[in-house]
Amino acid sequence: MDAMETRRNQITELVNQNEYVRFSQIKEAFPDVSEMTLRTDLKVLDQEKKIVRIHGGAKSVRMVIGTDDYLTKRAIRNLTEKEEIARKAVKILEPNTAVFLDSGSTTTEMARCFPNQSNLIYTTGLSCATELAKLSEPEVVIPGGRLNRYSISVYGTSVVQELERVNFQQTFLGITNYTKETGFTCGNSEEAVLKRTAIRQAGQVIVLMDSTKLGVRGTYSICGLEDIDIIVSDGNLPKDFLMDCRLHNVAVY
Repeated sequence: MDAMETRRNQITELVNQNEYVRFSQIKEAFPDVSEMTLRTDLKVLDQEKKIVRIHGGAKSVRMVIGTDDYLTKRAIRNLTEKEEIARKAVKILEPNTAVFLDSGSTTTEMARCFPNQSNLIYTTGLSCATELAKLSEPEVVIPGGRLNRYSISVYGTSVVQELERVNFQQTFLGITNYTKETGFTCGNSEEAVLKRTAIRQAGQVIVLMDSTKLGVRGTYSICGLEDIDIIVSDGNLPKDFLMDCRLHNVAVY
């Protein structure tokens, strides 16, 4: 690894550790590197989607998108588990009903194997909508909002307001992390509000979650076990968590 690559890795680590750093902080960390070189480093790292360059400094990808990283990277992680979760999820999908399908890599996998049947599907995931567009029977609605170019989804106040006018039979929710203390979490406050709205509007709440999400504290709480009805997972959930699910009358598939 040459000096330039080492320095850029160190810049990425600095940004990730602090979530936000000013350019002056980066200059202090690398006093022997010219300002022009450091600005070039930030530009390249932004293009490589390792950080997000902003005016006066840089932010971590996690801070900006509210998830653990880019959808394109998450889509290929734990793929076998996500495929299993998606197959289980479509089996409990009720036809001829209104459903909410959250954004994310696991919900995108569910959209990929969605049956060609009559449903009114609201989704904030543009990748989900792309998969659902291959079907002829469901009616697919994408609420109008701001584009999150990292997670390939829409979000914002207008999305929440639109969801508040719809009563869903089922909400299929993606989450970032879970601990007993924080409940289900994500890394973006607006995303958390959107998810809570989809929960509130649903007759049945189904969380799609692989076992690697357990035991990691997230920033913004979405809900607890008492707020959901079903967890669809990969069959590797630990016994203590399964016990908590039983205590809260949460079915696990």
